[in-house]
Amino acid sequence: MKSNRKIVAQWLLVLLLAGCNGINSRPVQQSLACDPDNGGITLPEGFCALVVADNVGRARHIVVRDNGDIYVALMRLQNGHGIAALRDTSGDGRADLIAYFGDVPGTGIDIRDGYLYFAPDTALLRYRLVEGELLPQEPPELVAGGLPERGQHAAKTFAFDEAGYVYINIGAPSNACQSRDRQRGVPGMDPCPLLERYGGIWRFRADVLGQRQDDGLRYATGIRNAVAIAWNPFADALYVVQHGRDQLDTLWPEYFDAEDNANLPAEEFFRVDEGDDFGWPYCYYDPIQNKKVLAPEYGGDGQTVGRCDQFEDPIVAYPAHWAPNDLIFYDGTQFPERYRGGAFIAFHGSWNRAPLPQAGYNVVFQPMNADGTPAGDWEVFADGFAGTDQIRSTGDAKHRPMGLAVGPDGSLYISDSVRGRIWRVIYRGS
Repeated sequence: MKSNRKIVAQWLLVLLLAGCNGINSRPVQQSLACDPDNGGITLPEGFCALVVADNVGRARHIVVRDNGDIYVALMRLQNGHGIAALRDTSGDGRADLIAYFGDVPGTGIDIRDGYLYFAPDTALLRYRLVEGELLPQEPPELVAGGLPERGQHAAKTFAFDEAGYVYINIGAPSNACQSRDRQRGVPGMDPCPLLERYGGIWRFRADVLGQRQDDGLRYATGIRNAVAIAWNPFADALYVVQHGRDQLDTLWPEYFDAEDNANLPAEEFFRVDEGDDFGWPYCYYDPIQNKKVLAPEYGGDGQTVGRCDQFEDPIVAYPAHWAPNDLIFYDGTQFPERYRGGAFIAFHGSWNRAPLPQAGYNVVFQPMNADGTPAGDWEVFADGFAGTDQIRSTGDAKHRPMGLAVGPDGSLYISDSVRGRIWRVIYRGS
């Protein structure tokens, strides 16, 4: 009852702010004016950006409804709520109505078959969306609950396929499955018991309520943490970008120095098919040698391959510690044809390259073929989020790109986890 009163109060505020604009009417889209500085970011020629909203809360993933409404998952409660809802009533591309709902924070968020799906750290919920209404009018339903979380890598993200299934990332609460996590010289547990409940992708029915982890299928394993997860409708397959392991030099200084740690291991882009095993925690991908090698926790020395030849390789290897936190496949038509079917990846930025400068803090475009294979080298699409060229720690970054979404007109939306800024990227032509 208390939650419902909060929703009603927020909704009354929205109605008051809306006035004669008509909250239930979709605004007529006018020519959008980009910000002179693109909201502080740099983009390729022909593109520009405007800031849709600022300071909405520590944003995680983001989704845009068919009518242009925006829903943002929040890392921490804002105004006592875990989801921000944004609406533009004037047609200038900027959110003039911002309301909040939901009692818990989370990361994953998406829309499917008239429902807003949202993932706090232990569950997948869904809210029924009502035509014309910005805020849900009913409490959420539990799609899957009791999902495990033990501190690190607890965020749940998900993706839908075309057959009625939802795929949920359950990250491993560990760096490399040591019996004492992140301790110098401690060997890894073998076999790693965490893989029974963590470190993989679980598949559930998207339209069935009250599921538990045992009701799902462990679709793939050996994935340390895949905050970036998406279904590729062009290839009809699931893809993720994995967060690679940390601290090679501090945990195993006899084999690795600070420069090795800054460049190893790669952040791995996987095509994920049922039954795949990608080798965490036993192996990591070395982008310099272009192969998976045995982790030092399991007897590796930076060169030995050992059991690692039995695991799946990435389709692309990205720089170490860039922290891939969202992935989408561009299905709009606004951008030039070369972008259609390609992947955008939001890199949140590193913390683990010290004493070398940190890196990442950008959005990358990865060209893709229709069959789901890479179609050439990746390129930085959006940059400048950090606001400085020298980043010694994550606290130096003004903004960190976190979530991605494609709007109904083909615009690309980017969310920021530091100050809660939302950008809308538009193609104007060269």
